[in-house]
Amino acid sequence: MLRHLPLILKNSWRNRRRTTLTILSVGVSLCLLGVLMAIYHAFFFSGPAPGSAFRLVTRNKVSLAFPMPRFYADKIRAIPEVREVGMSQWFGGKYIDNRPEHMFARFGVEPDKIFVLRGELGIPEDEKKAFRQERTACIASRSIAQKFNWHPGDRITIQGDIFPVNLDLILRGIFDDPQGNDVLYFHWDYLNESLPVGRRDNVGTFNILANSTDDVPRIERAVDQEFENSPVQTKTESESAFSLSFVAFLGNIKLFLLSVCAAVTFTILLVSANTIAMSVRERVGEVGVLKTLGFTRGAILGIILGEALTISLIGGILGLGLATMLVVGVRHSPVAFFQQLKTLTIVPSVAAMCLLAAALIGLASAFVPAFQASRISIIEALRSEE
Repeated sequence: MLRHLPLILKNSWRNRRRTTLTILSVGVSLCLLGVLMAIYHAFFFSGPAPGSAFRLVTRNKVSLAFPMPRFYADKIRAIPEVREVGMSQWFGGKYIDNRPEHMFARFGVEPDKIFVLRGELGIPEDEKKAFRQERTACIASRSIAQKFNWHPGDRITIQGDIFPVNLDLILRGIFDDPQGNDVLYFHWDYLNESLPVGRRDNVGTFNILANSTDDVPRIERAVDQEFENSPVQTKTESESAFSLSFVAFLGNIKLFLLSVCAAVTFTILLVSANTIAMSVRERVGEVGVLKTLGFTRGAILGIILGEALTISLIGGILGLGLATMLVVGVRHSPVAFFQQLKTLTIVPSVAAMCLLAAALIGLASAFVPAFQASRISIIEALRSEE
């Protein structure tokens, strides 16, 4: 096939309009396929973020919407190999309005423990100290501070919806989060004391820091066994598994992504096969000339397969470039509410699979017409020309 590369490249562009449209069709389809494969890889094959491999999350076994008693923290802390336990409460609420661009995570936490549990957070010591000492203080990730032009000392009001209180907060620090989370932390005690007596001393989740990654499975089992016979049972899982549980709310996302990928691949195959079949039908006489000049069946088969492979690979490279630009947009868009989407990228393995899919599609779509063309005799070719 390589020996006839100049002829392959020349024949690929014999009908420039058709070739261009085919490349664009394959490129757009491979772009969609690449993005879907990148999402699949991010959700189900990406490793845990730095530090998260040591962390677990405990929630109510029934649902995340149901709280747990505050005193559970002391019992969890007593479990061997648990380094630290911190309470965390999702507040929800509204900042300015309910538009997606004003949405970000708001958590009530214990200020003396959040920096132990999340040691990767980068924040100056003076801002860390100010956050700990002031009841109404809060800290925010640099991404949302830049988005809303916040500076230390600014007042931030969050209107409650899940909880019947409004939080009047003062920004005391801005931290760098390697995971790229858009999050604001405030004092859990401030929220707890603002609630009606009947709703106090309840916690949404407990964040647990293990001494080592080997201890994570043991702690997971030990925590749930501790509260197995309690009125409020728990479900403990690694931080990455907890994050993926939100994806499960959308349904069987794995089956959905695989189904769409299969449909896209089949569509590309049909488009490519139709194009190659039309090209071969128009060139029956040319095949006869090639045989007259001494080209073997294998050479003719290789030339036609090479043309299909060239067009598909060019389309695949184009689609891969479009997919790379698209995932950048997804990373910075409001739809990136899952942690995995905030670091979405076309990793080398996904890029290789996309190019391999393009190559296989080109070869599969051209094999039957190429094989039939290679078997055409010189007499049949001449008769077709007549």
